[in-house]
Amino acid sequence: MPGPEKAHPPAPGQPHHWRRRAFLATLGTGWAAYGAIGVLGDPSYSRSRGLTAITAHVPMSVLGWVWVGCGALALVAAARPCWAKLHDLGFAALAAPAALWGAAFTVAAVTTYRQAAGSACGWLAFALGVVWAAGMDDPPPAEKREEGGTWTSAP
Repeated sequence: MPGPEKAHPPAPGQPHHWRRRAFLATLGTGWAAYGAIGVLGDPSYSRSRGLTAITAHVPMSVLGWVWVGCGALALVAAARPCWAKLHDLGFAALAAPAALWGAAFTVAAVTTYRQAAGSACGWLAFALGVVWAAGMDDPPPAEKREEGGTWTSAP
């Protein structure tokens, strides 16, 4: 079974995935900060009220650390230029807490807290956007575009 790709810079003509890595780093930083500042540091009543489907089973402090951990995992994935499987794990780490939040707000919106509908839409759209971004390739390097050469993200 082959091991993970090497962490050295890609050979000419191979994908660099710098845009995907920048996306992972940007959202990873945001997720970790949201967990630390927004969930652990300020567990507001309106947020907690919209998350009762989850907080009935898991305390907000644990959920805050889930956000921090998922953000950190995305940052680690962003730091590795040529390890596609780790990038995929980083994208999953970004999508999971947003999807969880979206599902919880959806449950709240259709049951006891109608005001959660806006948050449900936002978090579910965010999770879906992350999934779509995970499937995108970076554009080919300029020399490939100018030569009319082919470009694939698979080695």
